[in-house]
Amino acid sequence: MTLDKLPTDKTARILKVEGHDSVMLRLMEMGLVPGTPVRVRKRAPFGGPLELKVRDYLLSIRAREAQGIVVETE
Repeated sequence: MTLDKLPTDKTARILKVEGHDSVMLRLMEMGLVPGTPVRVRKRAPFGGPLELKVRDYLLSIRAREAQGIVVETE
């Protein structure tokens, strides 16, 4: 499943980050690396950004970028 499909307040583990090299690199620099637990805290309406809990901080990314992050639920 991809991160954009993960229900709110459900925790998952990142399996891989896909997409264009520059976007993929930037997401990984922000801590979205394989093996990291992630939780969707909030969703903006109409396909807007997602607020994620990654490690000990909050991160907002576009829903389109979340489509390139493959996760597995725990």
